[in-house]
Amino acid sequence: MLASGPGVIAKRRGMARARVSVARKLAVILHRMWAEATEFRFGKEPAALAA
Repeated sequence: MLASGPGVIAKRRGMARARVSVARKLAVILHRMWAEATEFRFGKEPAALAA
């Protein structure tokens, strides 16, 4: 999810904008987790089995 865009942005617009892009994506993910009170699940376990 996070790894798809920064390389393309870094090539086109520069490393600074790529860092901001990653930070914004991470901020959105963390905000949604906080707003929905979901827990972080580390690993590749499917969401259906984790619940």
